[in-house]
Amino acid sequence: MIIIGEKINGTIPSVKKAIDERDEAFIRDRAVKQAEAGADYIDVCAGTTPEVEVETLKWLMDIVQDSVDKPVCIDSPNPRTIETVFKYAKKPGIINSVSLEGEKCEIIFPLIQGTDWQVFALTCDNRGIPSDVQTRIDITKEIVEKADKYNIAPDRIHIDPLVIALATDNQSMLKFMETTKKIKEMYPTIKVTSGLSNISFGMPLRKIVNRTFLTLAIYAGMDSAIMDPCDQDMMATLLATEALLGKDRYCRKFNDAYRKGKIGYKK
Repeated sequence: MIIIGEKINGTIPSVKKAIDERDEAFIRDRAVKQAEAGADYIDVCAGTTPEVEVETLKWLMDIVQDSVDKPVCIDSPNPRTIETVFKYAKKPGIINSVSLEGEKCEIIFPLIQGTDWQVFALTCDNRGIPSDVQTRIDITKEIVEKADKYNIAPDRIHIDPLVIALATDNQSMLKFMETTKKIKEMYPTIKVTSGLSNISFGMPLRKIVNRTFLTLAIYAGMDSAIMDPCDQDMMATLLATEALLGKDRYCRKFNDAYRKGKIGYKK
């Protein structure tokens, strides 16, 4: 399972405060703790106004890359912002994200052509987020075909089927699983991803819902997730699920995480 640490995002109030005050120590601490907890990539999202997004994103990237030896996931809704800060990345990471909205594919795909960069691809278009499985499949096909024109293979793409809140659509989890299964049948090497918290919007006990979603999503074939690696309960759920599914030989990762105190008790 590929873990993308989600905790450096300007939409989080404490991170926004750190950005406004240029509190480098706060950002550095968040990067280090996520890396130590098991993050494979560190997501960096400015979450600011367009006028200062580039400057803020570069500032965040510089701190993270100076603090940890993990690649960044450059996160912005504006492909032009990503295009501008792309050159400041020290090693190939992940672009977050493309979709069929506007010209996102036409801007991002040429940018990562001929590199080892990966990309998140959202199953939405100019009509918004589809509620049915088939439209998500159709969008996936079109994105993969666009990527192929730039020699970007499916194994560099993380498709996000954009799970809808369970409180809004009671079939949301089932649709996610069906979409994942069909995408994997078409493109065996493609990766499927998700932001875990979307499923529990508007519900009580959100953490329990999120952890249960993670278990079912991994079983369905999800390969990566934008999540909080410092959440020991979430990490324990992930590692236990992988062990139960035979993805952790002799339960080594689970046992090692327990021995190191990464799961099993609160620090």
